[in-house]
Amino acid sequence: MNILGSGLHQARHFEDALSVDEARLSTLRRIGASEERMLTAQNNLATTYHELGRLEETNRILGEVYSGFCRLSGEDCKKSLASAYNYANSFSELRRLEEVKSLLCKAIPVARRVLGESHELTLRMRSLYAEALYTDPGATLDHLREAVTDLEESARISRRVLGGAHPVTAGVKKGLRNARAIARAALRARETQDAFRTAQAKLAQAQAELAKTFADASADAA
Repeated sequence: MNILGSGLHQARHFEDALSVDEARLSTLRRIGASEERMLTAQNNLATTYHELGRLEETNRILGEVYSGFCRLSGEDCKKSLASAYNYANSFSELRRLEEVKSLLCKAIPVARRVLGESHELTLRMRSLYAEALYTDPGATLDHLREAVTDLEESARISRRVLGGAHPVTAGVKKGLRNARAIARAALRARETQDAFRTAQAKLAQAQAELAKTFADASADAA
């Protein structure tokens, strides 16, 4: 069943693959397979849902997989960390950015400690967290600066360890370009707002001075 499901995936027959993936998971449950095997089967099922564009189901199953690996092996297990990234990425695709940031704020320090700063998964997590920062409509300038700084550091590490042509390096560089562009636009908007407020204040002051001049003139005339 596993081979059949993989073949259907390769051939992009995702509806048929879904039937096989669901049947395989049901069979594993019926025969009492190990929890790790069932979590792996659930992860495959989530991949199929994702290919079919069923993002809510994808997110739900990936949440179960993440919780399952944490319960089975602890949060500092590599499979738990990989599941955390997949779960966060599914939140990102649903534009649930607060959940992305909340999950990765917890997972990234563990990934740094267990896998190291230069591990591919750590870099992917940091890039996804930065993306959640700079794409948030409510992002402040401080959030945007944090995203740019984090991506600059990740880009240096990725180039040194993985090379400039690696997909992770390319993804980090693209994110850095986007973050810088958004930060520049936000800074220009802030400067425009500040200039407008300054002009308003000067206008108000001029109006007040003019009103005082008219009042003084009226008093003298009287």
